[in-house]
Order: sequence, then structure tokens, then C-alpha cells
Amino acid sequence: MPIREDLRGRSPYGAPMIDVPVTINVNENTHPMPREVVEAIGREVHQVALNLNRYPDREFVTLREELAAYLGHGLSKENLWAANGSNEILQQLFQVFGGPGRSVMSFVPTYSMYPLLADGTNTEFIAGQRAEDFSLSVESAVEQIREHRPNIVVLCSPNNPTGTGLELAVVEAVYEAVATYNGITIVDEAYAEFAQDPSQTALTLLEGRDNLVVTRTMSKAFALAGARVGYFAAAPAIADAVRLVRLPYHLSAVTQATALAALRHRGQLLANVEDIRAQRDRIVEKLTELGLKPAQSDSNFVFFGGLENEKEAWQALLDDGVLVRDNGIAGHLRVTAGTEEETTAFLTSLEKYLKG
Repeated sequence: MPIREDLRGRSPYGAPMIDVPVTINVNENTHPMPREVVEAIGREVHQVALNLNRYPDREFVTLREELAAYLGHGLSKENLWAANGSNEILQQLFQVFGGPGRSVMSFVPTYSMYPLLADGTNTEFIAGQRAEDFSLSVESAVEQIREHRPNIVVLCSPNNPTGTGLELAVVEAVYEAVATYNGITIVDEAYAEFAQDPSQTALTLLEGRDNLVVTRTMSKAFALAGARVGYFAAAPAIADAVRLVRLPYHLSAVTQATALAALRHRGQLLANVEDIRAQRDRIVEKLTELGLKPAQSDSNFVFFGGLENEKEAWQALLDDGVLVRDNGIAGHLRVTAGTEEETTAFLTSLEKYLKG
């Protein structure tokens, strides 16, 4: 096929999709959607269905207003932008601020979509390095940025796959280093609602930092993975720039209606966050008891090491009907904190495997 030469030999993003009783490998919110929220979404979608022969609100003003109200921090609709999942948000940002002759840096291991999005937008991807314990210090981050001078730096916090959050001092230092040559800093906060201290968010750093972008998603805490809603908060000029590359009417009326209903019932949806945190902490505690090395997680999943053969462990869990994630990091696996029953199934199966 006459595809672009730089895409030859590449592999698409994807995680195994296997029909087993306990699927906790892709960091979904596995808690069922509350009935009243399902009904509210149904009413909103029914209302917009009456006008699906017309294009949706291209500027999705009401949704941006609701998102600003949810985030707080003095943000208004002019600071907000939304798209079909945070992946499209990142793609739009790479299209605007990356491209041929430009580069994006992130610090690996991190979200595996970043290099794929870079490939798709013809942006050079620079793999920055973390310490052996997967942490990232101010000194190391700034030194690497000064060496490579990337046009975009993406900081994933809490980081995927490790689940660890970054101190705001790292974000500030990275921003200052990148700003010296007018680069863009993106903080990917897809899992921010699950953090040990959710107040430690890069949203608090936006004021006065025109080249800082904080991306979020409704896939995780809001249990809307199937709806595909991502968004960012930034200076209004960033949102204006993204309008140059967005597809016409890129956010459907059905998507907007679903997101609005969820935001207006966020109390019911976010009530599950505390239970997910509890299951996450339970996993960390139990894995430590079993002699493994779990990372202290700020997300809705746990990254753990200490396995002699991670692929064998993954298969043993799968044989018991439990699907977790092998991220290709030796001795490590990642597991989503599911419901209490799902978490119990995982812990029981893993303990059985370890005690062989």
C-alpha cells in the first residue's frame, strides 16, 4: 500500500479485548452507571434526537460552560475546549503546535498513545527518561528539555502506566524551561479525580501561564468511556488556535447531550470515586503483603513489579477469568481497581498463582 514511509512497520494502539468475567485491563470505571443518570442521559438524547437532521452546536457553548463550572479555579467557557476523548484533544494540540520539523517530548514509560499521535501528526517524538523507580525530578526534566528543546512537552500526571502523580514543582519547572523558547507544556490529567490529593492539580497553575494546557477526560471518573468526551483548560488563545484544525461539527449533538447530563448529575457519578480509591488502596496493601512492589497510585489502577515472569502471571490470571494489562515492562503488570467483587477475584487469583 502507498502509505507514508514514516508509518511503515508501525503498530496501532490497542489492548487485548477478551471476553472474560473480570476485565480490568484498560482503566475503565467498571462501576455500573446509576439508573437515574442513565435515565437523565436518555431524556437529553431523546430531546436532541428530534433535531438530528441539523448540525450540532459547533461551539458547544453550554457544554463548555458546564465544564468550566465543574473545574472551578476561576475558569470560564473561553478557557475550555472539548473533543471526542482526550486522544482527539491531544491530536488537535499536536496538529497545531507540532507537525513537520517540530518535536514533542514525554518521559517514558508513559501513555503509549503519545508517540502514535506524534507519528500521525508528523511530529518527532523524543523519549525522555525517568529514574529507575519511574520518578521524574525537577533537575532531570529540566536538563533533558534544555538538551532537546522540544516544541511540546507532555507530562502525564497521574502517569500511565505507573499511576504516580507529579509534584507541581516539576510542572512549574518544566513550564519555565519550555517557555524560554515559547514552547507548549501539556499536563495530561486523565486520572486526576482519583489522586490522593485532588487539589494538587495543574489547573492551579494556569493563571499567567499562556502556554500551559491541562487535559482531562470524562472516561474515567465520570464512567463515560463509551461516550468519548475529553477536554482541556487553557488560555483562550489556545482554544482559538485549536479551532484552526478541528473538523467541522466534530462533537456530535448526542455526545454533547450525554456529557451535559453526566455533568449535571456529577454528584451521583463521582460518588463511586471514593469506592474505587478504596479498592485501589486495598490492592496496594495486599500486593505489598504478597511480597510484590506496587507503586503508590494516584489513579484508578495499580502498577506493580516483583514478578519473576509477568507473562506467565498474566496468563495464569487470564486462565482464572481475570484480564489485566501487560505493558511490556519486565517484571510488571497493571491492574484497574474495579468493584469490590472484581478486586477480590484478582487478588484471589494472583495469590493462588504466587503460592503456586
